[in-house]
Amino acid sequence: MNELDDAWDLALAEAKARARAAGRRDIADYVDLRRRNDLLRRTAIDWLTNALNSLAADANRRGAAIQIERHDAHQFKVGSATMVGCAITLRHGVRALTLECGWPRTPRDGIIRGGGLARAHIKHFGRRRLNIELKLTQSPKGSPQWFLLQKDDTWSLITEASLRAQLSILTED
Repeated sequence: MNELDDAWDLALAEAKARARAAGRRDIADYVDLRRRNDLLRRTAIDWLTNALNSLAADANRRGAAIQIERHDAHQFKVGSATMVGCAITLRHGVRALTLECGWPRTPRDGIIRGGGLARAHIKHFGRRRLNIELKLTQSPKGSPQWFLLQKDDTWSLITEASLRAQLSILTED
């Protein structure tokens, strides 16, 4: 967790304490929900980035020579909303695959339409038709789950095999 995330967690805790002290249980409940959702978001983004990094590392052990770069405090657009999070770029020769993950942090960043907690893109440099969109939701059991937007505008659960397929596009000859 970086310093900005630590500061945000502290600010949420202080806001919750002030709301409770002022008798504003509704605000305290909202702040608590925000804190829980942020934990789900961070956990899911960590899983997604770690899974992609692990797949790239496995490919490198087999001789792929993929370069891995991480950028924190990355911003990207989904519709008119601004997502704030991180970006992982994998480079293989002249090809590049970039994973962008994030969520709106402030009211001016907008909202995620369609009930998502976070959004992500996997972009293939120079091969726009291969780009995909991801949406993070909460399962009925409360765990985070990433979904991939299909060509027919339906969402399917993303798996490690889905990520492996994206990495194979990067490394194919």
